[in-house]
Amino acid sequence: MRTRMPATTTSRTRKGLLVLAAAGLVATAVTDAAVAGPPPSPVQRSIDALVAEEGFPAVMATVTEDGRTRSLVAGSARLDRKVPVPRDGYVRAGSNTKTFTAVVVLQLVAEGKVRLDEPVETYLPGLVRGKGIHADRITVRHLLQHTSGLPNYTDHLGLEDFDQVQHRFFQPHDLLAAALAHPAEFEPGARWKYSNTNYLLAGLLIERVTERPVQEQITERVIEKAGLRHTYWPQPGDQTLRRPHARGYALDNPRSRKVIDVTEMDPSWGGAAGQLISTPGDLAKFARVLIGGGLLPAGELAEMRRTVDAPLLPGWRYGLGLFSVPLSCGGVYWGHGGDIDGYETRGGATDDGRSVGLAVSALPGTFGDQEKGAVAVMESVDTAFCA
Repeated sequence: MRTRMPATTTSRTRKGLLVLAAAGLVATAVTDAAVAGPPPSPVQRSIDALVAEEGFPAVMATVTEDGRTRSLVAGSARLDRKVPVPRDGYVRAGSNTKTFTAVVVLQLVAEGKVRLDEPVETYLPGLVRGKGIHADRITVRHLLQHTSGLPNYTDHLGLEDFDQVQHRFFQPHDLLAAALAHPAEFEPGARWKYSNTNYLLAGLLIERVTERPVQEQITERVIEKAGLRHTYWPQPGDQTLRRPHARGYALDNPRSRKVIDVTEMDPSWGGAAGQLISTPGDLAKFARVLIGGGLLPAGELAEMRRTVDAPLLPGWRYGLGLFSVPLSCGGVYWGHGGDIDGYETRGGATDDGRSVGLAVSALPGTFGDQEKGAVAVMESVDTAFCA
């Protein structure tokens, strides 16, 4: 949700190390010898290292291959004491929401109600105005592909002082006003730059075209159609996270750099760009169903997979609400990922049906080096696909 490497926000750093027992390793002592169970898998070793070496409190991973699904965990569900991490527990999904939003827009394209290369002004007349901002030049495709040049509203909400906004409710038009108070960053289509404002507007477009709330459309058209049993859009004012879950942690502000519990928060600033709650298993299933053709006609899925260079990490590309990420074992996977205070999620699906969902209970930089932690998470996802 935030604008950071690999997919969303600002850098936060705090040193610390949380050492916990490795999950999945059992040894039984006998009089003559120590008889151990099977050694941990490469994926288990990888997520154990996210705890022991990168300081993440909890890690959850779901891996599906050849029709078999495994759920793995590492760490502790709480910082103050050791509590088992729930397998496939609930997390705030952050910018994974963008893919859900893009799917609804593309369904409307398939229905003939929206055209990808039509200006935003056609669907949201008079709404998108600002210095250097021209809604008659910004198309629906520009929004979904992050090539609009619109300023990012999350850069202007004071989210770095998260203790001041953790329980604050935001209206979508307040978020839009925060963005449009700043000039355009480039001409539409000139280059790629991640901006949550694009998906805020995509959500408003859905509401204008369907005359229904965006959360209802995402629920009926995507969540229910994909058979996601543990994914939901929190209602206005709901700051809780369904159980079971690992608690989420973040830094309160850049000055005190104190770690705070942000499990409960008002996610309204995420909106159609980042408000959903899900589980690693549901996020992996969503990607698998989407890439398998279960949510969009072939033409619209092909449009979704038409990519431009997304210079976050080598080889990354972006389609319409979807990243293409290269794998060390060859090929790519398709997914998104999300960063929202308290949780980072990564994963997706390959064309041959493999899928991975991985979540950690703090943003990289909360307990260690931000860049190193972010890369380690991505390497764990790669291991889950390739090991």
